[in-house]
Amino acid sequence: MHQTATELLHSAPDLRTVMAHDADELASKLTNWQQSYDQISSGLFHGALTELRLPQLQVFRESLSQSVRQSCRVWPDAVWFGLPDHRATTRINGRQTASDWIMVQPGNVEFELVTPSAYSIFGIVASRELLAETARRHGCQIDWERVQSAELLQVDAQAQAKCLRILSQLLPADGDTTADGAAQWQETVLSTLLDMLDHSCVEPALASSLQRRRQVVALAREYIMAHRSESITVPELCERVHVSRRTLQYCFEDVLGMSPMLYLRMVRLNGVRRQLQDGGAIGDVADSWGLSNFSQFSSDYRKLFGQCPSASLRSRSMARA
Repeated sequence: MHQTATELLHSAPDLRTVMAHDADELASKLTNWQQSYDQISSGLFHGALTELRLPQLQVFRESLSQSVRQSCRVWPDAVWFGLPDHRATTRINGRQTASDWIMVQPGNVEFELVTPSAYSIFGIVASRELLAETARRHGCQIDWERVQSAELLQVDAQAQAKCLRILSQLLPADGDTTADGAAQWQETVLSTLLDMLDHSCVEPALASSLQRRRQVVALAREYIMAHRSESITVPELCERVHVSRRTLQYCFEDVLGMSPMLYLRMVRLNGVRRQLQDGGAIGDVADSWGLSNFSQFSSDYRKLFGQCPSASLRSRSMARA
């Protein structure tokens, strides 16, 4: 195990807590998810994940000290429901949440979250079969196709508060859960989830203006990754995606909550950090991400992650020792 993550096994075989000091390391610890995390805000990262698992159900609480861009994919034939446990704004595929909204995504479909600093979120992932069967037993008439195609669901505030209360008791912030009886906690979680879904409505269809902004950002990001070793500038991005600088700025801020320049710096520095964890000379890795000014790169790296690039190599060496 990489030294930045510490895993604590509890008495129950389906329960574990992971603590990490690297965002992408924490991303890799969520069972059966395909994820990568990029740190956005500056400072040392501290993250924690507490997870309960059964064959068709996964419940977790994730806490992140820094703002993070997350690329996520849930395990197939399942549906994920995301419930932030405070009012801080989350972005899912460019859409901003509100206090009485929950997030939803089907399995095996990539989606993107942008989360703020000092953030905590609960996740419920259940197989489609289990959801449908439980809904039948409870007499709930839920349009599962509608639910799975949504990104955001507006739910009853009282039902949402009850679900958050149940999840907080099941997965407290200190990780010291007392979950007993797999069948009992599964039924409790699913019944409170179904109560929310039974009183929910889907956010209106994606507006054409947001679709256009998403397309602009997607084109810019594709160009950045295709030319990652080059020193790309914002005017160059504008030329490549055929928009003005003002339009590019607005699209990035609306979809990702950051400027194109901040995104460029963030994706490069996180790419370097991820690659350094796999080995390589610092200068060569920085050059491969278009960061040829070593003193500027080193300063930016230290500012974002709270440590110098050589610390990442030392962490890797210690982990393999």
